[in-house]
Amino acid sequence: MARIIFPLLVGIATLFTGTAVAQSGATLRSDAPDSHTVVKGDTLWDISGRFLKEPWRWPEVWRMNRDQIRNPHLIYPGQVIFLDRSGPWLSVGRRIGGTRSDKLQPQVYTESLENAIPSIPLQVIEPFLTQPLVVDQARIEGAATIVATETSRVLMGSGDTVFAKNVREGTEVWQILRPARPLRDPVTQEVVAFEANHLGTARVTEHGTPATLEIVSAVEEIEVGDLMVPSERPSVFAYAPHAPEREVDGRVMSIYRGVTETGRLHVVALSIGERDGLERGHVLALHRNRGVAVYKDDEGKESFALPDKRYGVGIVFRVFDRVAYALVMETDGPVAVGDMVRKP
Repeated sequence: MARIIFPLLVGIATLFTGTAVAQSGATLRSDAPDSHTVVKGDTLWDISGRFLKEPWRWPEVWRMNRDQIRNPHLIYPGQVIFLDRSGPWLSVGRRIGGTRSDKLQPQVYTESLENAIPSIPLQVIEPFLTQPLVVDQARIEGAATIVATETSRVLMGSGDTVFAKNVREGTEVWQILRPARPLRDPVTQEVVAFEANHLGTARVTEHGTPATLEIVSAVEEIEVGDLMVPSERPSVFAYAPHAPEREVDGRVMSIYRGVTETGRLHVVALSIGERDGLERGHVLALHRNRGVAVYKDDEGKESFALPDKRYGVGIVFRVFDRVAYALVMETDGPVAVGDMVRKP
């Protein structure tokens, strides 16, 4: 987790400066407190939500006090967040339980990165950052394929040997997957990709045709016909939340694990991706279609298309060509397949 938190906070360090940033359009909650003491389990999103109506706008209002914070890039439990309503601005004060001295002198402080406060709950999305989530037809056609198992066993696990074709040299570690269900655009019903069922990893022990591999890890049983793609370097979520520069129009295409509705801190797949200008860190508003109402009276009946309802927000944390994955951060109702996502 430390390797994820550190790049996250360093990546947004330019937003945390000792000088005031430009006046933002962020508005305070009516019940915003004057201060908040950071506790273990807090996130910057949660802390900001105590002060702001739109907590995703926290990069616009944070102002770090370099004289009081031990590391201007990190926030730790025990420190106090103060609200300056004139901005509004948020700044970090002295740590509770710290010592004061009238005489200033050089000091060295150490903190564990694992104790740092992340932007969003990274433990929820960490598995999604290291596993292949989506495969399109081109990737399926170019993937390596397990063609045989040692001793003709049907199901394989960690430590077992498999043989695969199309294993190119230069790649030693492979991720094993099985294309699960198709991801369809809820409007056009076009299959835009296949959600990948991550099975485990394998390491090449001998190149050839076929190549010999040892299964290093297995989260499910592996069998002949399963696909393999080169293992990707762990993807780090190192982006502050921000709104897209242009309008976007997408749909909730699926909910992870195949359910039809979900809620806060759950992962959803969207029908838009890189080709639509989406990037990691983008915050999107969730909208629900209220449908059409029919009004009847003595003169007949009229149909009225009801306005969409904005009911929550999500943050994009992984993007593919035509698909993106987002974590639902706020909602006042269930998130359902077919709901719309737009610029907040």
